[in-house]
Amino acid sequence: MSRTVLITGASSGIGEACAKTLAGESRYRLLLCARRLQRLEQLKHEIHTSYPNCEIFCFELDVRDQESVQQKLNALPDEWANIDILINNAGLSQGLDSIENGDIGDWDRMIDTNVKGLLYVSKHALPLMSNSENAHIINIGSIAGKEVYPNGNVYCATKHAVDALSKAMRIDLLEKGIRVSSIDPGMVETEFSSVRFKGDDTRAKNVYAGLTPLSGKDIAEIISFVLSRPTHVNINDLIVMPTAQASATLVKRNA
Repeated sequence: MSRTVLITGASSGIGEACAKTLAGESRYRLLLCARRLQRLEQLKHEIHTSYPNCEIFCFELDVRDQESVQQKLNALPDEWANIDILINNAGLSQGLDSIENGDIGDWDRMIDTNVKGLLYVSKHALPLMSNSENAHIINIGSIAGKEVYPNGNVYCATKHAVDALSKAMRIDLLEKGIRVSSIDPGMVETEFSSVRFKGDDTRAKNVYAGLTPLSGKDIAEIISFVLSRPTHVNINDLIVMPTAQASATLVKRNA
């Protein structure tokens, strides 16, 4: 029987890659949400071109809006109201400034998306996971949740919070038998840096200059592996970085 996967932030990056990767495996049906509904519908069409039998339901969602999260998850059609897997992927970084130069609006957007959004979705999705015999939550963390780097202050703080929440969920959900995994990538080339630098694509591309970064597909394939483990196995925490990256700040670049 197919397992229903809810993926937040599925319109691009790691979320989009997860949708495409899991669609290629007959055991998943996809519940996709993001702020950009048109992008989701395009993704649905693209997936159906390759995998016409994959069941997909898309809906618009801003994870920062608690009332909307509650309303939209509670209003899912009956055939989509039982969730087996939640991939908390929605997240972003804004700016790369020191504390004294940081933009408070940037701070609020990161905290509201990366921390509060993850909490809102998890809280309102958990009742929909109660009937699953193999429930699994995967939180997308970051190397920024393990180390703090210059000018990363608030973004690193939000990802440290994701790390703590993953550990706390694992404890709180133990008696329910719900597995909780955290996937913590290093440098992944997606829209991440373009969003961080607010559309400055030249600056964004320089982040990955001189090395081969991870791709969204790399992370999606790892998530597929984590989900495929037998029910008695949980991969708690997995850090993955490009070969050219040793830490949050140490990177080998070709001349």
